[in-house]
Amino acid sequence: MREINPELQERLNGGATTLCRCWLVQRRDGVVFGFTDHDRDLAFEGNVFLAGTGMDASALEASAGLSVDNAQAVGALSADGVSEEDIRAGRYDRAEVWHWLVDWSKPDLRMLLFRGFLGEIRRSGGAFEVEMRSRSELLNQPLGRSFLPQCDRQLGDAKCGVDLDDPVFAVQSTVVEVSDRRFLNLGNLDAFTEGWFSGGSVHWLDGPRAGLASAIKRDVGAGSRRRLELWEEVPENDLVEVQIRLVCGCDKAAATCRKKFANFLNFRGLPHIPGDDWVTAFPAKGEFNDGGSLVRGAIDGLL
Repeated sequence: MREINPELQERLNGGATTLCRCWLVQRRDGVVFGFTDHDRDLAFEGNVFLAGTGMDASALEASAGLSVDNAQAVGALSADGVSEEDIRAGRYDRAEVWHWLVDWSKPDLRMLLFRGFLGEIRRSGGAFEVEMRSRSELLNQPLGRSFLPQCDRQLGDAKCGVDLDDPVFAVQSTVVEVSDRRFLNLGNLDAFTEGWFSGGSVHWLDGPRAGLASAIKRDVGAGSRRRLELWEEVPENDLVEVQIRLVCGCDKAAATCRKKFANFLNFRGLPHIPGDDWVTAFPAKGEFNDGGSLVRGAIDGLL
């Protein structure tokens, strides 16, 4: 149950109030922004909330139980607040947000209306519209292991055990050229076979995307003519000569775990689990039905 300061409640009951809204946004890289729809800057809890950013918000939709509360905020793209380049680069993805109702004449009188994460952000005509999702959304995420033929771990995590600092699996390189906003031409990758980095990631070490990572769709070419295709678009003109760190990819298959990473003892999938075809199969005249092992072919592929 939300607690309201008695003095704030008294002012709310009085009819004539001096209220505004304040938002605090903390990105995953630690950068913090404060906004308010008041006509002057406000400060509390060690944060400054800037006026004149064009921020506005719809009413918060809240409900009892475990359903996800949500809200929306709109605002203008400005140099003092949110920039289109930062949104496009993904710096605000899953940023944490707080939303208060504040008495601007006495900011100590305030009520926290919402706390959650930024969801989908839409940009149009020099403005943005952002969805705010409450922390109850975390309850909708699946937990526990998945029973799949593929591994359910992330490459390099504690249960996987692959050391991504090993130069066999990760390397630093330089962007030579960007084309069509999705293709990176690189050099100095002679030691890696074609396709080694497919499904991996690019970690930007400097330049306009410093601190971000991009997923690799395909790794084609060999030697000094290496070409990576990314899943997302990146700026073409600002990334030449930028330093990056490449991490190889893993397709979660048992054979890949054994042959590429020599890590089959830590494989977390179930490569021999019967599929839907086996569940619905039935004996038929003329087919090979000897009651033998179902995994002969799978074992041959692992060895």
